[in-house]
Amino acid sequence: MLILALDSTAIAASVALCDGEKLLANYTINLGNTHSETLLPMVEAVMKAAHIRVADIDLFAVSEGPGSFTGVRIGAATAKGLAFGKYKPCIGVSTLEALAYNLIGFEGIACPVMNARRSQVYTALFEVSGGKTLTRLAPDRAISIAELEDELLTQNAPIYLSGDGYDITREGFTRLAVKDTPAILIPQNAYSVAMCALKKYNEGVRTTDVELAPVYLRLSQAERERAEKQKSLEI
Repeated sequence: MLILALDSTAIAASVALCDGEKLLANYTINLGNTHSETLLPMVEAVMKAAHIRVADIDLFAVSEGPGSFTGVRIGAATAKGLAFGKYKPCIGVSTLEALAYNLIGFEGIACPVMNARRSQVYTALFEVSGGKTLTRLAPDRAISIAELEDELLTQNAPIYLSGDGYDITREGFTRLAVKDTPAILIPQNAYSVAMCALKKYNEGVRTTDVELAPVYLRLSQAERERAEKQKSLEI
């Protein structure tokens, strides 16, 4: 099964082409480039290098969020556009679950963290066992770093972080020591997106490009400001 996977939910942009669990090509840029300008050329480069056409893809996978509002929309729109009219599965996966999958070779607690601004991180918790199994322990949510530290202090296992909130989270922890994560495993990796989507596919998920929708977890800044303005007018 040929899988094309995308992730543009944070600073890094990543595209992967897989044949089942086998990675054929992976293209990642972690320079803060504008994803609307780079993501589609990255897809084209990967497909050209592998001599594969978009029509050959059996499964389209994308990080559906949480993350940067603009980045999440760009990734979802690109995946929907590539899958449009092809009647192939188009599966969205949690950005946080894909980041946790980066840590699949370790034993302990995988704690993906993404900078959610306003002194918060998007996060979830997963247990990594046997070096190959992820078990979700907590849902995707936006919480303060202090709240996350309190929660992790109750875990009796090594803790590994990943995601673009890695540095601010480690700096924000005052009572908890976490394990070092190799730099290559910290940013998003579209291969992890592909593997999470493949797992959902094997479990019977068959969402289409029409059904695919971004997941934001909270309102955008513009929506928050509009709500606050409306509330002040009602007082």
